[in-house]
Amino acid sequence: MKTSLRIPLQVSPEQAARLQALQKAFAEVCNALAPLVQQTRIWNRVTLHHMAYKSLRERFPAVGSQMICNAIYSVSRTARAVFQEPASPFNVQKLQGKPLPLMRFADNSPVYFDRHTLSLRGQEMSLYTLDGRMRFRASAAALAQLDFHDRKLTEIALARGAGGQFELTFRFAPGEAEQTLPPRSKPQRRGAFPEYVQVEQA
Repeated sequence: MKTSLRIPLQVSPEQAARLQALQKAFAEVCNALAPLVQQTRIWNRVTLHHMAYKSLRERFPAVGSQMICNAIYSVSRTARAVFQEPASPFNVQKLQGKPLPLMRFADNSPVYFDRHTLSLRGQEMSLYTLDGRMRFRASAAALAQLDFHDRKLTEIALARGAGGQFELTFRFAPGEAEQTLPPRSKPQRRGAFPEYVQVEQA
């Protein structure tokens, strides 16, 4: 069984504009948090939440409390890729004690959702946006693969794919049968870290 599923969204121009506005606001929250990671060298999600949630909630009231939590998750997740992945040129061990560079999130960075900000009833999905819920129908074929209510969901990400089309990627915890298989090693690109992040050296 697949551990990830990508669903393209058929949205109107008005809906696309709402999703772009959400993407931009989400990136702004991430960029407000990134200097704290640079200064403290901390990117643990729980610790960052305790350090920054209240101030971010006050600074970005329109974003909503749960999306602030999801932005903290995004920064923590991205920092792990930038500062911990062996292939990253900014791996902390390669920096050898030098100041951390600053991460900058582009306006088209992925937006992370959870079961509070995205829900499914029948074939209708309800998605959080800055100006209220946005509802749209998902195809029956996609929903048949999704198993939204029966599998352990680990991540939901909204991104703009090829041609500017929005798509949702659902990631699930592997099942028991999958867990018994040996992990497959993937070749690492030299200097690989998320393309939506620019890293400014201190």
